[in-house]
Amino acid sequence: MAISNAPVDPVAKGIIATAKQSWGDLFRWKQRVVITNELGESYTEWHAPERPRNPISLFMLLGAKDWVYFLVGMYAWTADAFDFHALAIQTVKLSNYYERTKTDITTAITLTLLLRSVGAAVFGLLGDRFGRKWPMVANLIVLGLLQIATIYSATFEQFLAVRSLFGLFMGGVYGNAVSMALENCPTEARGLMSGILQQGYALGYVLAACANLGVGGRTDTWKTVFWIAAGLSISAGLLRCCFSESEQFRAAKAAGRHISAEDFWAETRSMLAKEWRMCVYCIILMTWFNYYAHTSQDSYTTFMLESKELPNDAATRASILMNTGSCVGGTIIGYLSQFIGRRRAIVGAALISCCLVPAWILPTTEAGLSASGFWIQFFVQGAWGVVPIHLNELSPPAYRSTFPGLAYQLGNMVSSPAAQIVNAISESHFVLSRGGKLVDGYGPTMGIALAIVAVGIAVTAALGPEKRGRSFERAGPAGANIHSNSEKVVDCISISDSKIHGAVELESGRSENKVEQGHQL
Repeated sequence: MAISNAPVDPVAKGIIATAKQSWGDLFRWKQRVVITNELGESYTEWHAPERPRNPISLFMLLGAKDWVYFLVGMYAWTADAFDFHALAIQTVKLSNYYERTKTDITTAITLTLLLRSVGAAVFGLLGDRFGRKWPMVANLIVLGLLQIATIYSATFEQFLAVRSLFGLFMGGVYGNAVSMALENCPTEARGLMSGILQQGYALGYVLAACANLGVGGRTDTWKTVFWIAAGLSISAGLLRCCFSESEQFRAAKAAGRHISAEDFWAETRSMLAKEWRMCVYCIILMTWFNYYAHTSQDSYTTFMLESKELPNDAATRASILMNTGSCVGGTIIGYLSQFIGRRRAIVGAALISCCLVPAWILPTTEAGLSASGFWIQFFVQGAWGVVPIHLNELSPPAYRSTFPGLAYQLGNMVSSPAAQIVNAISESHFVLSRGGKLVDGYGPTMGIALAIVAVGIAVTAALGPEKRGRSFERAGPAGANIHSNSEKVVDCISISDSKIHGAVELESGRSENKVEQGHQL
């Protein structure tokens, strides 16, 4: 016998009302879910969360084609992360090569992050308008070529110019890769697959660190790591060429009418007018998240080399183990978010990472730094593991390529000075090392920054919306829904008119019968 769900007040409108409702819902086990019928009529119910399922059974929900699209999307995201971290983990080598300070070298990271939002907007809109495939292919192949151009940058100014252009093309990968990987996933498996997908970022770091360990600590070996990065990006682009658009995107586009540029921009303007608050909220959330990642990762290898005075191979090994924790934590907490909720998973992971800060920065040995780094990144990337599906569920259904990528990259743009700020403060403040000499104060700087950011994430997520389990599979591509929505309205009006007309006819018939009965009497 089916058990009906209890009705509840509708989802609040407005910033303050939404924050109050979201805070209250955070402490209720059941979730407020909006149900929409075929006529577009909506009502809200309490739904109990799903029971945790065996991960193996969730994997089996994906067919062979679903796995192919997921793995190609994750490979593209991993190659993208390798490209970025190839610079971040070799800051000291590049500083020696160009004879610049480490803060100067991190200017390249700032410029890359600033311009990623432009690429996210351009290639995200192209992905929603024309499909994910060719924008993603162009992104990845050009990224590989720009990695090669970085190798041949003879001056520091050329190096900065190439890395700026690199950021423009790097920005377009995330949104298209996430949409390609997740839009075919069954609802029950989304949390688990989102957690695995996000760890492409950590896996890219691990692979870059392994490459750095393999080439050794000599200054000019940074170029070898960049050659490897170029090969990964170009191969990912060529691999994407071998597969068609996702079946869902092709079916949605085939079902719709021809989408003109006017239709596309009309729906985009309509979406922004309705969803601007959600856009702003997601950008704020992703700003916190990007500070979270960059303050805890980008300067960590430098921290071990400079403040803890570890040799290059020991610091690299510790970095690899740290990001192994990222892969494990992101997968587990992403999986749990399907049961405990997206926001509870984020809030819990952020607050635990905040508590682990002292254990993260105080050890002085390779073993201690490896263990503490593993656990801090278990929870940092654990919170991040929820992000891909959380953004997809919050985004307007027709803009699942543009919205997640643009929100992520705009957050990256705002947080772009993170590595530069950490390096500048650390190089101007000093602490005593294990050997008793003054060294750059990376430990206190990174610890304080991470604690502030973790609290910011917890508060923002606690007061924000959640749409876990939202159905977005029926949405057509951007531009196709302008007409389908108007047709739906016409259909609803027609149904209402027919009901009213039928009622009038019925009442008229009853009146005529009464008159006839009167005549007979």
